[in-house]
Amino acid sequence: MNINYKDTHGFSHKELQELFLSVEWSSGHYPDKLVIAMQNFETVYSAWDGDKLVGLISAMDDGIMTAYVHYLLVNPAYHHIGIGKHLVELVKNKYKDYLRIVVVAYNAELKFYESCDFKKSDDASAMFITSLWT
Repeated sequence: MNINYKDTHGFSHKELQELFLSVEWSSGHYPDKLVIAMQNFETVYSAWDGDKLVGLISAMDDGIMTAYVHYLLVNPAYHHIGIGKHLVELVKNKYKDYLRIVVVAYNAELKFYESCDFKKSDDASAMFITSLWT
């Protein structure tokens, strides 16, 4: 298996839908919105097995101090071969001169992010409002 990494914002509806639904993310049901979202992110790196999109990371930033990882997903058929860590390393390298790279991780993801050198805050908690589009 030869995984190639790209710095691109251009994806088809089908590519994004298949990847997001492979990890059971509800946003995969809104591929039109995902296409626009990828175009609007400051940073998007993707992983490809031939012409198949198998992983993606996206980030937004303020241009100088803080970057926020928004999406990181890898098709489950491609887990445990280093794709996620490589995508994180691409983001860490791009933002190496920033004060902080922030990620909101679910409890099940903490060990992965800790293995990528992220530290869990002892005095902060993620907060968000989720709205499902109709």
